[in-house]
Amino acid sequence: MSVDPRAPCIIGVGQQVWRPGVGEAPEPLAMWEQVCRQAADDAGAARGASAVLAAVDSLDVVYCQSWAYDDPPGRLVEALAIDPRRRAYSGIGGTVPLQLVDAAAEAIIRGELDVALVTGAEALDTRRRLRREGRKPAWRFKDPERRPFPFEVPFHPAEVAHEVFQAWLTFAVFDIGRRARLGTSPEDHRRRLGELLAPFTRVAARNPFAWFPVERSVEELITPSAQNRMVGYPYTKYMVSVMDVDMAAAVIVASHARADSLGVPPERRVYLRGWCYATDPLYVAEHRDLSRSPAMAAASAEALRVAGVGVDDVAHLDLYSCFASSVDFARDALGLASDDPRGFTVTGGLPFAGGAGSGYLAHSIATMAGVLREDPGSFGLVSGVGMHMTRHAFAIYSTTPGPVTLPEAERVQRQLDAEGPAPIVDTHRGPATVAAYSVAHGRDGEPDWALLVCDLDGGARCYARATDPDLLVALEEEEWVGRVVELETTEGDVNLARA
Repeated sequence: MSVDPRAPCIIGVGQQVWRPGVGEAPEPLAMWEQVCRQAADDAGAARGASAVLAAVDSLDVVYCQSWAYDDPPGRLVEALAIDPRRRAYSGIGGTVPLQLVDAAAEAIIRGELDVALVTGAEALDTRRRLRREGRKPAWRFKDPERRPFPFEVPFHPAEVAHEVFQAWLTFAVFDIGRRARLGTSPEDHRRRLGELLAPFTRVAARNPFAWFPVERSVEELITPSAQNRMVGYPYTKYMVSVMDVDMAAAVIVASHARADSLGVPPERRVYLRGWCYATDPLYVAEHRDLSRSPAMAAASAEALRVAGVGVDDVAHLDLYSCFASSVDFARDALGLASDDPRGFTVTGGLPFAGGAGSGYLAHSIATMAGVLREDPGSFGLVSGVGMHMTRHAFAIYSTTPGPVTLPEAERVQRQLDAEGPAPIVDTHRGPATVAAYSVAHGRDGEPDWALLVCDLDGGARCYARATDPDLLVALEEEEWVGRVVELETTEGDVNLARA
C-alpha cells in the first residue's frame, strides 16, 4: 500500500534504570544524553545513529524534579552536539510525554518538522539517599534563580484549607466514589483492587527496566504491615505510584519520508495511528460524577476513531496506573472487563515499574514500541492521566501505517465543557451528603484524618474533614457514600464532619 510521506512514526526508543544496588545514578543531564543516544542507535538506520541525531529538528525535555538546570534543552543540545530548530522544556503532569509525542506527530503531519526527540529523566532516589546522608549532589549547571515549582493553575482555597494536595488521597476518593456506584462492599472492593494490581507485578518482574521487578500476591498488596502500611484508604504503600526512582527514557518520532531517507528499516517503525487529549474539571469536587471520567471516554473514543479501529482490535494495553482508580476509570471508559486476557500494562505500571515524575509515559511508549515490533501488524493503546484525574490522553500505535488523520480535540472538549463543573462552596454549616471520601494514615499506619467530598442542596459541593477516631474506623469498615453528616466550620475555614 502507498504510505503518506508525512505519516509520523516512532523510529527509536531508549530506556535505562539505575537501581539502588548499583550505587548513585548519574545526573539527569547524563541520563538524558544516554537514553537519547540509545534511541538513535535503536532506529537501526543505515546512515547510523549520528545521522539520526543530526536530523533532529525538535527537542522536548520533560520537566525534571531532581535538579534545576539553567537551560535543560540547551545543555542537552550541547551534550549531543546537535542543533534542532526548536527546543523546549515542558511543564508537569502525567500526560506530558504523550502530549509531546502527539504534538510532534501533528507538527510532522503539517510539514513543520521531520524528526522530533522527546526525553525525560529523574534521579529522585539518588537525591533522597544523598539527603539522608547529609550530602548534596555535585551536579552541573545549576540554575542560579530559585524558580517556583511550575504549577499551572492556582490552588482552590477550599482545597488548601482541607489539604487536598496528595494524589494518593484524591485518587482514593475517586476509587471510593466508583465503589459506591458499583455497590461493592468495602472488604470485597479492597480484594478486587489487589486482584487488579497483582498481574501488574508479574509484568514488572519480567521488565528489565522496572524499579521493583518483584511479583506480589493479592494478599501481599492489600494487607497492611510494617513494610506495607496503609497510606490513603483503600491504598497501601505497595499500591501507590513510586516517584522516587532513577530512570530515563527517550522517544524519536519521524515522518515516513525522513525515516526512508535515514535508512530506518520498515520493521523498526511504529506508526502513530490515532490520539486525543481531553480534560475533566480541574478541582476534585468539581467532578459531577466522582465515579467515572467523561473525558477518558471521549478522548479514548476519538483516538480509536482516528485510528480506524475498535478497542477489540487492540492487542496490547498500557493504562496509566498511578493508582488503581486511574486503571478502573480507563477500563470503564473503554468497556474492558477486569479479567480482560490482554492485561492492562506492558511495563508493570507506576507502582511497580516506577513513575518517574512526569516522565512515566516515555517509558510506556518506549516499551509499547518494543512490544509492537515483536508483534507486527498488531495495535497498542497507551493512556495517560495528569493532575487529580483532570487530564487524559490516549494514543494508538501499530507497525502498520494507515491514513493520516488529526483528532478533533476541540470538538471533543467543547462537548465535555457543555455542562460545566459542579460549584464548590468554601464553608458550610449543617447537613451534607457524603459523595466520596478517603482516610489518610500517618507513617505509623494508623488512621489520622479523613477527607470527604459532600453534596449540598442545590447541586453545590464542599470539602470536609473528619478526625473523630470512631468515625475514621467506621469510614473504612462501612460504606458512607450517600450518608448524611453534620458539618461545622472551624478555624481556617475547615468544615469538620460529625456522624
